[in-house]
Amino acid sequence: MTDFASRRTMMVDTQVRPSDVTKFPIIDAMLHVPREDFVPAAKREAAYMGENIELGGGRMVLEPRTLAKMLDALNIERHELVLDIGAAYGYSSAVVARMAEAVIAVEEDETMAAEATEALSAEGADNVVVHVGPLGVGAPEHGPYDVVMIEGGVAQVPDELLAQVKEGGRIAALFMQGALGEMRIGYKHGGKISWRMAFNAGAGVLPGFARDHAFAL
Repeated sequence: MTDFASRRTMMVDTQVRPSDVTKFPIIDAMLHVPREDFVPAAKREAAYMGENIELGGGRMVLEPRTLAKMLDALNIERHELVLDIGAAYGYSSAVVARMAEAVIAVEEDETMAAEATEALSAEGADNVVVHVGPLGVGAPEHGPYDVVMIEGGVAQVPDELLAQVKEGGRIAALFMQGALGEMRIGYKHGGKISWRMAFNAGAGVLPGFARDHAFAL
């Protein structure tokens, strides 16, 4: 029988801590949430690898380092409402649920959303609501949000999603340029988002976040 608890500890000790992520809430959440329960059965053995886990349909579980560094840069607080875009089977939402007041997890794949709901319930993450709908649209009816995080690469972020960031809030997005991308944190002040580069990472571009070529010649 696979000792996933030991793998989880090794993931934190060899992938998360060496990436200069030391905040207790992040370490604690990643030590406790069973990553193997938030991937398809065929991917369980790969759950703790230091790479993105491809789930099909343009969806993925971000590698532990990328998620941890994104959470570190966002500095989520206990009273905050978080929008998690492209939640897939719910791993990132389960991690964030341990740090925030509540999480709205957006997933457009109905099968993934149903399995996420089941896995989150089994994990006891009762402060997560799974919202089924297009990723780029978000979930405006539950917002605005203190924090918005996108679980995959983007070429651009739709304006309707940026509008759901609360004044004084922040958004994390991995802007891809070829195979390499920049994780940027956007801060909303005066109704406008100002972006700052946080670190480099890579991931496939999510559906709804490709560049609009409608006006290209």
